[in-house]
Amino acid sequence: MTFLPWPVLRQLTGPDRTGRGAAARSARTDALAPRTERADKVVPSVCPYCAVGCGQQVFVADGKVTQIEGDPASPISRGRLCPKGSASKQLVTGPHRQTRVLYRRPHGTEWEPLELDRAMDMIADRVVAARRESWQDTVEGKAVNRCMGIAALGGATLDNEENYLIKKLWTALGAVQIENQARI
Repeated sequence: MTFLPWPVLRQLTGPDRTGRGAAARSARTDALAPRTERADKVVPSVCPYCAVGCGQQVFVADGKVTQIEGDPASPISRGRLCPKGSASKQLVTGPHRQTRVLYRRPHGTEWEPLELDRAMDMIADRVVAARRESWQDTVEGKAVNRCMGIAALGGATLDNEENYLIKKLWTALGAVQIENQARI
């Protein structure tokens, strides 16, 4: 601790008249370190919020995400992130994030936890049944080979590669109503 504990006294009596250097420093200031300094590794990623694809650096310490920042090496964003991209750490670590499957039975009023394997089986069964029930071979004598009972609506929280694979999946199943923000 210095003789003059108040920054304003250090500013008025010391060589730092503007109060932007030593006068403004404290023991707490000197002890601060960037959150990114403690990271075990830095993982390159892409912001999940829109179709722009800004580069991100995900800082991981002890297996947990500690910080997400813009990637200066990204030719798209050059290290900058919009407000949503800057807050994307909350998407990963937020306390309200759901980490288990929830299911609400038909005509039910409450959500109940469901095992992931059971949920995946239920989805697969419903996709197969919808495809079987709504398949069209022909319309007015023309071959169409399509499924009118399945539609897909996606968003930009997936990257272009994931949206491309989803588009291929639904097209292979015969769906024609496929839409997402990435516009592939």
